[in-house]
Amino acid sequence: MLRIPVSKRRVISISLCLLVLAGLTALVFPPMPRAVHADERNGELRVTKNCSAYTNDAGSFCTITSSNLPEIVVGSKVLYTQGLVGCDTGGTSYPCPAPAPTPEGGYIAVDSNAVLYVGTGNWAVGRCTLDSTGNFGLCTFTDGTGPLAGFQARVDVSSTDGVNYEWKGTYSFNRDHN
Repeated sequence: MLRIPVSKRRVISISLCLLVLAGLTALVFPPMPRAVHADERNGELRVTKNCSAYTNDAGSFCTITSSNLPEIVVGSKVLYTQGLVGCDTGGTSYPCPAPAPTPEGGYIAVDSNAVLYVGTGNWAVGRCTLDSTGNFGLCTFTDGTGPLAGFQARVDVSSTDGVNYEWKGTYSFNRDHN
C-alpha cells in the first residue's frame, strides 16, 4: 500500500479551509427553519376571565381579566351564542330544568359557539363546552381576524368560585392559511 505523508500543517490548512467554506455556505444559504410556516408561532396560553355578567342566556359574556398573550388584551369579551343546554332562554327563571343526560349519566351545562372579541375587526371564533357543574370544560378556537388571524387554541376551563375562570392550554398562529 502506498502511503503519502501528510504534515500537521497540511491537515490544519485543510481543516481551516473546510471551516471557512462551511461559514461561507451558511452566509450564502442561511438555514431556513420551517420556511413554509415562517409566520407560525405557538406556546402555552394562560387566561383568566370574570363571568359575573354571564346570565346563562345566548349573547351573555365573560370579561378577560389577564392574559399571557399580547393579542388577547385585558377587557376583551368572550361572547357565547347559545344559552344553557335544555333551557328555555325566552324568560325562564334559573336554575333551568335539568338537561338530558349524556350516555355516561353526566350532564353538559354549556355547549356554545364562542367569540373571543378584542375589538372591531379583531376577534376569534370557537366553541366552549362545560360540564353540569359549570366549573370544568374545554374551549377550542379555530381562526380569527385582525391580530387574531390564524389563531388556534385548545384550553381546559376551570373555576374555583363559579364566577372567575381560568383557561390553561396551548395556542398557535398560522397566518399562512389565510
